[in-house]
Amino acid sequence: MEHLPVTIYTPASPVRNPGRLLSEMFRDLGASRELAWRLFIRDLSAQYRQTFLGYLWAFLPPLVTSLTFIYLNSQGIIRIDGGGMPYAAFALIGTLLWQIFVDAIHCPSQAIIASKSMLAKINFPREAVLLGGLYMVLFNLAIRLTLLIAVMLYWEITPGAGLLLFPVAMGGLLAAGFAVGMAISPVGVLYGDINRGLPIVTQFWMLLTPVVYPPKLHGLAGFLSTWNPLSPLITTARETLCGQPLTLLVPFMVVSVGSVVLVFLGWVSFRLAIPLLIERMGG
Repeated sequence: MEHLPVTIYTPASPVRNPGRLLSEMFRDLGASRELAWRLFIRDLSAQYRQTFLGYLWAFLPPLVTSLTFIYLNSQGIIRIDGGGMPYAAFALIGTLLWQIFVDAIHCPSQAIIASKSMLAKINFPREAVLLGGLYMVLFNLAIRLTLLIAVMLYWEITPGAGLLLFPVAMGGLLAAGFAVGMAISPVGVLYGDINRGLPIVTQFWMLLTPVVYPPKLHGLAGFLSTWNPLSPLITTARETLCGQPLTLLVPFMVVSVGSVVLVFLGWVSFRLAIPLLIERMGG
C-alpha cells in the first residue's frame, strides 16, 4: 500500500532551518504550476467579463498617456527629441514598456487579494497565487507586444542584432516590478490606501524616468536619470527594440541582477508572512 505524504506543522520559525525552507519553497513552486494556470484562467475571465471594450483595456492606459505627450510635442508646447526616431513612436514604445513594469508591481497584491477566501479555507502551495498573477502579467505583455510590433512597422523602425537581448530586457523589467510589488504586498493586501495611491506614485515616477523623453546627462534631470534604477531598464529595452547602441548595458545588468535577488528575498518574506496575512485579512 502506497503511503501518502505527511506534513508536520510546528510552532518553530522556518528560518531556523533555511535548507528545509528553501527545499519546501522550490518543491511547492513546482507543485503549484497546474493550480496557477487555473487561477490565471479564472482571473482572466473575471477581468474582462463585465467590460465592453474587453482586451482593449490592455492598450488604453499607455495609449492615453503617450498621446498626451505626442499632442504637446506636436503643438510646440514642449520640445522633446525622439532620439533618432519619430517622437510618436518613441513615446508609444516607452509608455508600453512602462505599463509592463506597472503591471508587475500590481501583480502580487492583486493576486493575493483575489485569492483571499481560498487562502483562508484551503491548504495548497501558496506560490500558485503568485505564479497565477505572473501568468496574467505575461498575458498582458503578449498583448502589448502586438502593439509594439505595429508601432515599429508603421514607422519603419528596423531592429538590429540587439533584438536578441530584448527578452533579457523584458526579464529585467518584470523582475524590477515584481520586486517592488513583493515589497509592498504585505501592507497592500491589508490596507487599500496602498493600491489606491500606487497609480499616483507610478505616474510621478514615470515623469522622473526617461519614458517619454531620452535620458538626460546634465542638471537635475541628468542626476535623476543616472540614479533612477528604472532608467537603464527602460532605455535598454527600447534600444534593443529600435536597433540603437546599448548605452546603459552595465547599469542595466546591475539593476536586473539586483532585482532578481530582491524577488527571491521577497519570495522568502512571502512564505514567512502569508500565515499572518491570512489571519489579518480574515478570510
